[in-house]
Amino acid sequence: MPTLFSTPLSTAAQAAYAELLEVTRHQELSRSVENLSGSFNRKVVKGATYWYYQFTESAGGGTRQIFVGPDSDKTRALVERARTKSAARLDAMAKAAATLGCASTTPAHFRIVRRLNEIGFFRAGGLLVGTHAFLAYGNALGVAWGDLARTHDIDFAHAGNSIALALPATLTIETRSAIESLESGFLPVPGFNPGDETASFVSKVDKHLRVDFLAPMVGGRADVFRHESLGVNLQPLRFLEFVLEDIDQAAVLSAVGAVMVNVPDPARYALHKMLVYAERRNRNPQKAMKDLRQAAALVEALGSIRADAVEELWCDLLERGAGWRDRARKGLVAIEEIAPGLGLVKAMRARLSAFTAKGKAR
Repeated sequence: MPTLFSTPLSTAAQAAYAELLEVTRHQELSRSVENLSGSFNRKVVKGATYWYYQFTESAGGGTRQIFVGPDSDKTRALVERARTKSAARLDAMAKAAATLGCASTTPAHFRIVRRLNEIGFFRAGGLLVGTHAFLAYGNALGVAWGDLARTHDIDFAHAGNSIALALPATLTIETRSAIESLESGFLPVPGFNPGDETASFVSKVDKHLRVDFLAPMVGGRADVFRHESLGVNLQPLRFLEFVLEDIDQAAVLSAVGAVMVNVPDPARYALHKMLVYAERRNRNPQKAMKDLRQAAALVEALGSIRADAVEELWCDLLERGAGWRDRARKGLVAIEEIAPGLGLVKAMRARLSAFTAKGKAR
């Protein structure tokens, strides 16, 4: 039955997306390793196990790794079938999933995501963030978000050199060249001052279509910086490190195909949106409310399947300092106003109250 922020997808739609995700992962893995001589290996990162394909570059190159995915039955099955080419037609599967009710992105947006996949942006540690990641979460969770998933922007992120991720950042690619080569004719967004660096691009064909490249803010430095291995500038964003510390995989689908991408863990995404809401609420109320509603929608959806994980991450967030707690509290108060009956929100309030009381008792 419908909830505050979503309606359930049909069983057929959920099955179609699950199959599409598996096929896109299989195709991506096959494309990555079919011409390389190497082996699969597992690595433990911050207590979680991940699979990689490790190979040695020719002509005296070093050892490199391609991220396969988190350890699971499905990932292990993919490893076993890695050299078996898929005969499935992704475009037909994507259209079928969309027809059954799965959320799809516009062809113009999809071509951008697909182009970055083709040049290795996601294998190099890049993630799809923002509303397109939120769109993918709906399909993965078996729900439809409605107008919460509408956007003109496409946001990508990379950790830069600030935090250790499970993804290797050893590939060298030309992200900016790939964006500018698209048919939409993307141009860098001019900075406030002549000569300012930019990490954003806008389409010459559709002025509302914008692509942003983000990274965590380190030491309070907000200046755009160049990431040489990615071949693009990145714009630091406060608190982004929290959302990049756990990585998931999702299929982005459209009428013209489907592709696998890296996305943040949905629980981290939800809590990060609460922080972003507190940052934006005065200077950009419309976007802030969208952030808040996405956070509330995910908290609602995750409440019945991953409540403990969300509470654990909430406690982690509260431990990160007064600035984090202040914005988390403001985000929580706002969610309580628009969705007062959510059980997980009540549990988060109890955790915050206990943390505050503990701090006063010290």
